[in-house]
Amino acid sequence: MELLIIRHGLPVRIDDASGPADPELSERGHEQAQRLADWLRHESISAIYTSPMRRAVQTAAPLGAAFGLEPIVDDEVAEFDRQQHFYIPIEELKAARDPRYEALMRGETMEEVDPHTFREVVTVAVERIIEANRGGTVAIVCHGGVINAYASHVLGLDFPLFFQPHYTSVNRFLASSAGHRTVGSLNETGHLVGTRSEPPS
Repeated sequence: MELLIIRHGLPVRIDDASGPADPELSERGHEQAQRLADWLRHESISAIYTSPMRRAVQTAAPLGAAFGLEPIVDDEVAEFDRQQHFYIPIEELKAARDPRYEALMRGETMEEVDPHTFREVVTVAVERIIEANRGGTVAIVCHGGVINAYASHVLGLDFPLFFQPHYTSVNRFLASSAGHRTVGSLNETGHLVGTRSEPPS
């Protein structure tokens, strides 16, 4: 079966919430989500799963509408930072040379869970979804950390955060009935080319 693990669209920035930050999509993020749905509408997606976080649920909605599918909320594909009181897009942190960006790349901001424990939870969840959808094409709308965790598992990498998935990027994996897992592609962003949400070269 084919698995499409998709990062959510660009959320609004939250600097200091009174509780865990769970931002909605920005206007640009909604545009990205619609372009994603238009891009994938000719594929044979048979099931859609989503993280419970609002930015993922809102990204999954146009995709669900395109296929006439109700996205299934799966708590175990939520991001590792779900309890933090802020959300600043990683591109902003990187551009500002914010120390939090370097800490994130070292795994030091994963306060709620050990990076390797997080990867284990994600891997078990993704494998459960694969088992429930043998022979199909499944989309999981989630987060950059989740994509890194599963990709690093498939590639056999020690550190679970190794690349920066773009907003609404499509990351493809192939899962055979014999248990083999391979990476088909990482960071597909063709649906964003030629728009104001085009990823930097």
